[in-house]
Amino acid sequence: MMRKNDNHQKGRVSNSEPVISVQGLTVRYGEDTILEEVSLQVFRGEVLVVAGGSGCGKSTLLKHMIGLSAPTSGRVLINGIDITTAEEEELGKLRRGIGMLFQSSALFGSMTLSENVALPLYEFTHLSAATIDLIVNMKLGMVGLAGYGNHLPSELSGGMKKRAGIARAMAMDPHVLFFDELSAGLDPITSAELDLLIKSINEGMGTTMVIVTHELESIFNVAHRVIMLDRSKKGIIAEGTPWELKENSTDPLVKKFFHREIIGQKNKGI
Repeated sequence: MMRKNDNHQKGRVSNSEPVISVQGLTVRYGEDTILEEVSLQVFRGEVLVVAGGSGCGKSTLLKHMIGLSAPTSGRVLINGIDITTAEEEELGKLRRGIGMLFQSSALFGSMTLSENVALPLYEFTHLSAATIDLIVNMKLGMVGLAGYGNHLPSELSGGMKKRAGIARAMAMDPHVLFFDELSAGLDPITSAELDLLIKSINEGMGTTMVIVTHELESIFNVAHRVIMLDRSKKGIIAEGTPWELKENSTDPLVKKFFHREIIGQKNKGI
């Protein structure tokens, strides 16, 4: 059951500064336009959820926000730096302050969890092996995987793999974390546990987060603000807190999206 959490969803945006600014972003693949003139801001310390139905461009937007793909037009600024035109060296430095967890967790199957988490530290820092070991153990502990450092990804459950992916994404102490379908393929209990982890990281470290998901429970659990994309409109059709969108929106697509659980309960005779 979803419960309103005013303290979590209030006040993050108005008192903060933008970390990410997406300006007039248009993405086309051949004749197919995925996103058109999309503009948004992500503010320091907030959890922004990008929601919408399948094929609406959620993951496409995320990839362009971290510079994995170049837009047809428009630009993306992170800390005032335009990542669509930045030189590779500047972009590389910027990416070290960003953590990304892909839907599959993207762990290297031949490496232990400790080796996976340590990889960016060995690649991008000059820290000693002993210091890296300390950081790795700390990050695994933060996500509830203390003592699992010598395990291979194949030895873990889906939820544990996601936690390991979060630990690796946090290895460089990023100021922004991106998550693509964090709860995909997980049971409700495991998904709720990950939501609590995300909230604790955000509240404890002030990390800015952008999360792509269509899972209602997670949206209400973690989001300070939601933008909703629509495939036919090729852009944003709604913005606000989850409860604002659920209770106040008059857009039929938004209402249908945010009232799915009520429809499901009615169908069960509840």
